[in-house]
Amino acid sequence: MSASTQIRPRATTPAAPVRPGQRRARLRSGFTRWLFVVPAAVFVAVFFGYPVVKNVLMSFQDYTTKTFFTGEAPWVGFANYAAVFSSSVFTTSVVNTALFTAGSIVLQFVLGLGLALFFRRHFPLSGFLRGLLLLPWLLPLIASSAVWKWLLDQDSGALNQLLGVVGIGPVPWLVSPSLALIAVIGVNVWLGIPFNTTILYSGLQSVPPELYEAGALDGATGFKAFWYITWPSIRSVVSVVIVLGVVYTLKVVDIILGLTGGGPANSTQTLATNAYHQSFINFQFGIGAAVSNVLIVVSFVFAMIYIAISRKAVDE
Repeated sequence: MSASTQIRPRATTPAAPVRPGQRRARLRSGFTRWLFVVPAAVFVAVFFGYPVVKNVLMSFQDYTTKTFFTGEAPWVGFANYAAVFSSSVFTTSVVNTALFTAGSIVLQFVLGLGLALFFRRHFPLSGFLRGLLLLPWLLPLIASSAVWKWLLDQDSGALNQLLGVVGIGPVPWLVSPSLALIAVIGVNVWLGIPFNTTILYSGLQSVPPELYEAGALDGATGFKAFWYITWPSIRSVVSVVIVLGVVYTLKVVDIILGLTGGGPANSTQTLATNAYHQSFINFQFGIGAAVSNVLIVVSFVFAMIYIAISRKAVDE
């Protein structure tokens, strides 16, 4: 015996009509949102968008000091980029930028993580010492470079005088092509340690103490506790610190200019200082813009990596 069931269509209730008062409220709410968005959009377009677009246009023009008087900047296409990529200084700048960035990031991170782990243990004056550690980060970079240039001076520098006490002769920290880049990296590491320590210390504070207590019961102490508990817990923070450090280090100009000016013999010339020299010393603004655009592309890649890591950290 079979029974058939009749499926009746579900009754649909008509949507309530939008009242004029509700429509006005929605329009007012949307208008209010735009009031907050438009000023920020205008600010970004004027102070960030326009300079980037202008820099891209300049890289395809013969833009020199003559242009400021005549207003004429002939279109040269990719000639500026061809001149940049065929220059031996550009190759040296790329290598120095890679060495400067890699050396700075590795040393800043390792020392910053070590100090963050050290300050995680509460002891007398720990707060005062953490505040004192921020001093290099708070000083103007050009002032820091001036102080370090005096400290590293070959003839009257404080560091060489200290080495002379133990029988070591004057070291040409800033005038030797083989040592200048190492000295500049060392100064940049000194400046970057506070940032790494502060961010990593904040990440360590977010690790629940219960994880260490549970790990201690299973024998995870010392290095094992760091490897199996601390490191996985702060991995997202580590990624952000490294990516931000790379983006910041790529555009370092004032420290290098204050210490060596890109010399000796271009041994400390990076992409950032090369762009500065082309634009404001050689007054070849088109070529300088081309070098800057190369640096912008590299920085943009790492910025996208940072955004992807940040989104992943939020999702987790």
